[in-house]
Amino acid sequence: MPGYLTTHVLDTANGTPAQGMRIELYRLDPERRLIAQTATNHDGRTDAPILPQADFQTGEYELVFHVGAWLDGIGHQAAKPRFLDQVPLRFGMSEQDHYHVPLLISPYGFSTYRGS
Repeated sequence: MPGYLTTHVLDTANGTPAQGMRIELYRLDPERRLIAQTATNHDGRTDAPILPQADFQTGEYELVFHVGAWLDGIGHQAAKPRFLDQVPLRFGMSEQDHYHVPLLISPYGFSTYRGS
């Protein structure tokens, strides 16, 4: 099976999906270059894999989640600069498989893991 990459974002402070968050995907080898952009839907997921099977290659990647802009968009008041603005996650994909990289976010912290 060819590999692919999916992601989703959950707002752990409010217990809801993070709808409308902008996400960018960069390939890091041989140099950092933007290969995809999307935004989360009503379920905090993207409508399609951010890296579909047709474009999948093993290697090193970076997802950038635009958390600060999303928090501004939902009306979260915070001192400027925000504690979290853009959240970059760097990771490797070494085999042809489904990689799922979710982000759990609040205004003052985040976590991630390799999901299924």
